[in-house]
Amino acid sequence: MSIINNENDLNKMRSACKDAAKILDFITSYVKPGVTTRYLDKLCLEYLTNELKVKSATIGYAPQGHSPFPGSICTSVNHQVCHGIPNDKILKNGDSLNIDVTIIKDGWYGDTSRMYHIGDQSIQSLRLSEITYECMWKGIQKVKNSVRLGDIGHAIQKHAEEAGFSVVREFCGHGIGRKFHEDPQVLHYGKPNTGEILRTGMLFTIEPMINAGKKEIKQLSDGWTIVTKDHSLSAQWEHTICVTDDGYEVLTLSPGAPKPPSFIDNQDIF
Repeated sequence: MSIINNENDLNKMRSACKDAAKILDFITSYVKPGVTTRYLDKLCLEYLTNELKVKSATIGYAPQGHSPFPGSICTSVNHQVCHGIPNDKILKNGDSLNIDVTIIKDGWYGDTSRMYHIGDQSIQSLRLSEITYECMWKGIQKVKNSVRLGDIGHAIQKHAEEAGFSVVREFCGHGIGRKFHEDPQVLHYGKPNTGEILRTGMLFTIEPMINAGKKEIKQLSDGWTIVTKDHSLSAQWEHTICVTDDGYEVLTLSPGAPKPPSFIDNQDIF
């Protein structure tokens, strides 16, 4: 578990997270009908390597039981929940896309993801993305020294299910810092006042995966891509968070990111 206990390390983590968010800002104008996710991956890799001069954390990433991941970004389209591999399929009008990026800078990991809408969207697609974004912020809003992880998961689950959507159970947020994935596991469902107690300086992601249909998922034969079993749409948003004495700091904010929902006091996000 990574716990920041000095300003120098926190500034390094901030810098890594800001650069990860810059990649999502950079790629926004290129996400449109007629391009492939492989092309988007190529642009992101060139940008992070040549402009930001940081390293991709995902290229070659191979946890036990997995083949090395080939992309600098994960690209999950429509009913793909997460870990979509960039490929040559052309994005078309009406597609929704999650881009998830993790980079390494000065030994620290920055991790964030964002939804993109290609052309005209269905009402359901837009609503799912909006509710998922709100779910992430409902979870973030709970972060504070001495609260429990279950409070985060409960807030997310409650908001998703009240909207008629479901929460993916098999994947969750995670501790991050000098390592890509570590404790704690940040579930996006749960019961209030349960789970690990948050402490100032803890670093982790909140990244709910919300399905328009049922919560069940499956893995494709490529060994990475996760999809909804019922082929319903899925959406995901992700920020990296640092716990503070009286709240939280969102480390992956950027000029091009959507504004927080109206229920978030902008003064609270720093």
